[in-house]
Amino acid sequence: MIKAVLFDFDGVLTLDATGSTSIINYIVPETGIEKKLFVREYSKYNRGLLYGNKTHKQIWNSLCDNLNKDISIKVLYDSFINTPMDNSMLGLVRQIKDLGYMTGIITDNKKDRIDIISKYFELEKLFDYIVVSAEIGSGKDDEVIFQRTIQDFSIHPQECIFIDNSKKNLVIPQRMGMKTLFYNHEVRDFEQLKLELESLGIAT
Repeated sequence: MIKAVLFDFDGVLTLDATGSTSIINYIVPETGIEKKLFVREYSKYNRGLLYGNKTHKQIWNSLCDNLNKDISIKVLYDSFINTPMDNSMLGLVRQIKDLGYMTGIITDNKKDRIDIISKYFELEKLFDYIVVSAEIGSGKDDEVIFQRTIQDFSIHPQECIFIDNSKKNLVIPQRMGMKTLFYNHEVRDFEQLKLELESLGIAT
């Protein structure tokens, strides 16, 4: 019996495929920095940020030096809260929670970004747990982040559904016994997702 429905963050709950995309799409027009330059320099820090080896605050001065531009870190924080959320998907989460299921987020992401977004959008009201790669030093290419999640929920993998917009991120949870659903972030067929959830017993 399904007890919890788990969601990836970027590309599922948001309209952009990745968090870096949301950050770049906000900062580049705000600062006038050439997009290719910002992408190149920011990507140098991305892995460290995703796995909790660095925070944005720690790398910000170095990034600004590499860009040869003094950018207030507030611009970065503004990019977090300007992440384009998918309100229809958040509404679905609310429906699922109202039906009595536990809900959670499993995301390869930067801790400071998710902390700020979570507070701004009050995600704790929708989700029982938010598990972030940067907090535990492991991403969705390993079982650790999924094991941590089912431990937090005190449930078995077979009692979970996990939704992600990357098929490669579904391999490990599927192998562990979770039910998995692929959500194409380009097509964003919301009604099809609801039908797939219904086939697994989640009728909204």
